[in-house]
Amino acid sequence: MNKELMEALNILEKEKEISKETLFEAIENSLLTACKNHFGKADNITVQIDRETCDFMVYATKDIVATYDEVEDDVTQICIDDAIQLSKNAVIGDTINIEIKSKEFGRIATQNAKNVILQKIREEERSVVYNQFFEKEKDVVTGIVQRYIGRNISINLGKADAVLNEAEQVKGEEFKPTERIKVYILEVKNTPKGPRILVSRTHPELVKRLFEAEVTEIKDGTVEIMSIAREAGSRTKLAVRTNNPNVDAVGACVGMNGARVNAIVEELRGEKIDIVNWDENPGNFIQNALSPAKIVAVFADPDEKTAKVVVPDYQLSLAIGKEGQNARLAARLTGYKIDIKSETQAKDAEGFRYEDYMFDEDGDVYYEEEYEEGEYVEEEYDDTAYEEGVYDDAESGEDVPGGTEYDDAGVEEYSYDAESEPDSMEEETEV
Repeated sequence: MNKELMEALNILEKEKEISKETLFEAIENSLLTACKNHFGKADNITVQIDRETCDFMVYATKDIVATYDEVEDDVTQICIDDAIQLSKNAVIGDTINIEIKSKEFGRIATQNAKNVILQKIREEERSVVYNQFFEKEKDVVTGIVQRYIGRNISINLGKADAVLNEAEQVKGEEFKPTERIKVYILEVKNTPKGPRILVSRTHPELVKRLFEAEVTEIKDGTVEIMSIAREAGSRTKLAVRTNNPNVDAVGACVGMNGARVNAIVEELRGEKIDIVNWDENPGNFIQNALSPAKIVAVFADPDEKTAKVVVPDYQLSLAIGKEGQNARLAARLTGYKIDIKSETQAKDAEGFRYEDYMFDEDGDVYYEEEYEEGEYVEEEYDDTAYEEGVYDDAESGEDVPGGTEYDDAGVEEYSYDAESEPDSMEEETEV
């Protein structure tokens, strides 16, 4: 038994996660390469390695000829006299296997054989690492910040290094060497120099994966994340639902005293997170998406993917949000182009009727408000789900895109399309 070889293979299999069978094949190929370098050819060379004992044998198959004069190539042929000395059963015209001692190989042949084994080990090691991270593609991993490479960041993920490009970094985030951060694996490429791993801190799926890891109900399927809209470093809106009537989807994500959502906010360096209930009724879903703003009425057109929303005059700025952020994220979350009007503007609009906003095409009532002589009475708004320090929304009277200030005296119209942002926000908001 070749104990030294067996021990070396066991160590490589444990540390590099390279199978023994692959290493056996590498050794066989290296011995064939050594034979080719030593004899000039290896077509008739066979290598056998016992997988249990690691003992190996190399032999050449030669044709038996009658005399020395008939031997044209001593690598592939042997005369009958020499063959009989090796085997008494040798017969002219038959073949015989002759063992080759590896000690006969020269220094160059031995060095080449060694290089073949090392090259195979390196290739297999890169392949193992690539396969490991390829399985984690579109998932979140924890890495250690190593150094800045220009404006990019090198992050160590254990057996491989990842690159966090400038475009995938959240503006304002700064990292120090040896700091641990969570990143989302965008893509894993297999290159001659090993796997190239691209990661992100801005991708919306990062927030989704963090919730899946933090919230047990999402992991086991009780609560489902239906859609997500994110402006990295600023705010994220998350729509969730559950088929279990005994489970509060939003409450499960928030956790007791906001413990679950706060853990994610901390990982995202203070990014605000709004969690809303998903609803099959587009009107209700849009109302939830625009929270914490109070909504008077919604009319949604599922075919055109457009929606008209009426809000109280004093809630217009809150519905739009700072620099249009609340409306922009709501549009991305729902997939609808949202047209927001204040009550004053809606009443002054030609052909406006509250009935158009209160009923859908099937006659289903969207909301429970009752209107009398132009006045409305609405249900009390429940903001208990918004934890202090986590759900910090725009206040009424803030400036909106284009520098227009909305107040009760002069009411403007604001419309946002998820597919096309207003020009005034292009420099301020990264899409």
